[in-house]
Amino acid sequence: MRIMIATAGSRGDVAPYTGLGAVLRSAGYDVALATTDAFAPLARGAGLEFRRLPADTRGRTAAGGRRELMRAAAAFVTELGEGFADAVADGTDLLLLSATTAPLGWHVAEATGVPSLGVYLQPTAPTGDFPPVVTGSRSLGRLGNRAAGRLALRMTDRIYAQAVRRLRHRLDLAPLSAPLMRRRQERADWPVLYGFSTALVPRPSDWSAGLEVVGAWEPHHDEAARLPAELEDFLRAGPRPVLIGFGSMAAGEGERLSGIAVRALRRAGLRGILQSGSAGLAADGDDVLTVGDVPHALLFPRLAAVVHHAGAGTSAAALRAGVPSVTVPVAADQPFWAGRLAAIGAATAAIPFGALTAERLADALGEVVRQRTYAAAAATAARHMATEDAAGRVLKAVRDLTG
Repeated sequence: MRIMIATAGSRGDVAPYTGLGAVLRSAGYDVALATTDAFAPLARGAGLEFRRLPADTRGRTAAGGRRELMRAAAAFVTELGEGFADAVADGTDLLLLSATTAPLGWHVAEATGVPSLGVYLQPTAPTGDFPPVVTGSRSLGRLGNRAAGRLALRMTDRIYAQAVRRLRHRLDLAPLSAPLMRRRQERADWPVLYGFSTALVPRPSDWSAGLEVVGAWEPHHDEAARLPAELEDFLRAGPRPVLIGFGSMAAGEGERLSGIAVRALRRAGLRGILQSGSAGLAADGDDVLTVGDVPHALLFPRLAAVVHHAGAGTSAAALRAGVPSVTVPVAADQPFWAGRLAAIGAATAAIPFGALTAERLADALGEVVRQRTYAAAAATAARHMATEDAAGRVLKAVRDLTG
């Protein structure tokens, strides 16, 4: 049986599915990962077939006004839809769809008769427990949160409207709008497995049947992999350092952010590792080291703390390692995850990206490293996450769905 996992977005929207795909492959399934060109090495490195989705994520991860972000998202989705069916349908027996690909994948599933299952990284279904994750707003009360959640889905459907019209025409399907297809899926209790930990977000009691929280999927990494020798030497040369990185955020701001990071580390009296990322962070010195991509699973357990943008994947990786965080959210769902980390005591209050200064970062670093309650909360969450068989839950769902 061939399983197709389809996802698109930044690295954090793709990497968790490499670990999930590897587990499914080890269970005997033929697994392909459909995503954009930039992440072909991730797919192949996990032993998965790569299928190209026709979209370009470069330059679309920066923060901006709501209208600008909506336009950029609509352009990305329209591009994504152009060859989506060709990429995911050929020879596929089961579709696993992310939150970004499901509004397109539903139509492919209808046209081909292939069963599908949602595998989402963010809680998208409306709930009274919290407002929609993409708004970054405070709670509006249970009724207000649910209303805002429905509004967020309507805005999502507007982004997908043109791509859906074109896709259904290409698939020779009768016209059906994006909102009507979503309502059809909701009435059918289309199953979605959410890939985040209940340590961060317990399953809302007002969610409908078929929506489950299974735990965070860990990105694949080669078990024989080792950290670079220079990084090993740095880790062994003194007290546990702090990692500072912004993932795929903040492109073009490397010089400013590097200066802030180095000044903050020295003000707090800490050693640091800068992860270059899209921002291009870089600095040299006896107390600071610059690295590129390294497996979080190997590095994070050896740190005193992690400064990050609060993407879903990095937030989960820090917790899994039992390491506290200082969060600097930039956009989209990042303020939500930053708030959740702070709520369970595993992070300081978030520093909004636009308000980041060396002084604020130094104060937060001093607090998170020296007040042991943060590390204790992170360790408690790590123990909880170790009990969640996230990939195993998906494997069981796949077997139940396919017989």
